[in-house]
Amino acid sequence: MQFRQLEYFVALARERHFARAASACYVSQPALSEAIRKLEHELKVPLVRRGRAFEGLTPEGERLVPWARRILADHDLLKQEVAALQTGLTGELRLGVIPAASTTVALLTDPFCTEHPLVRVQLQSSLRSAEIIERIRRFELDAGIIYPDGQDTADLLVTPLYEERHVLVVGSELLTGRSGTTGWPEALELPMCLLNRGMHGRQLIDDALAALDLAATPQLETDSAVTLLAHVGTGRWASIIPQTWLRSLAPAAGIHVLQLNGPSVTARVALVTAAAEPGSVLTRALIRTAHAAGIDAALRVPSGHAVD
Repeated sequence: MQFRQLEYFVALARERHFARAASACYVSQPALSEAIRKLEHELKVPLVRRGRAFEGLTPEGERLVPWARRILADHDLLKQEVAALQTGLTGELRLGVIPAASTTVALLTDPFCTEHPLVRVQLQSSLRSAEIIERIRRFELDAGIIYPDGQDTADLLVTPLYEERHVLVVGSELLTGRSGTTGWPEALELPMCLLNRGMHGRQLIDDALAALDLAATPQLETDSAVTLLAHVGTGRWASIIPQTWLRSLAPAAGIHVLQLNGPSVTARVALVTAAAEPGSVLTRALIRTAHAAGIDAALRVPSGHAVD
């Protein structure tokens, strides 16, 4: 059995198409097909249902895909460990990030890249927590930044990063005497734009309102933090967002940030990696950086926006 055969098999399982799998592996389709046939012959089980085109994996093939992924992942980890002993950390770290953490991830990746300049970091910042967890289990990501609460992280190592707290952002034209803090009922009287219903940040808001027997009916909903702040920047809208967003997505002049009285809207954000030992030398280094970076303390420092 050769690692190349397993790579072709895993690519076919992922792409579900011979030509696309061959293209992903930079080989011809006949070469990929022949390598998989040789793997089937060696394992003495059929892995692929073949017809005029790819018709899916056999039950045996489906059961062997996780094993093939694990063998390839362990092979990569072995090479990384050897390279680290010889020349320091090298290779690629694949990091999945929830959209809400895209403005804070630099507090982790910047010191990591500074300490390990030969490591390439590949960020994917449009994934949900559950998808990140699944991709780590499928060895398609090395680590992730997620909302851990409510997720199945039993087989993962969870490293807390910081706590997210939501605030009201509003243009000065709409304040009319409000300052410092405001209540939820008063906030809902403002022309509101919020994240789409069902998104994690919106669900936190809806849960807090439900505890007060209230509900939000925003005129505008979006899946974009930039879009929310752009509307608030006109001076005619208000929104409820994580305060951490304001560190990188600086609001326009005249925008004020108010704390909300009553139920606080908070969420833990954490780094997750595979818990198996010895694990990846790259993820071990990332965890060390996370412990040393003091991200939670850094995010508590005012970032210069107007706060009443």
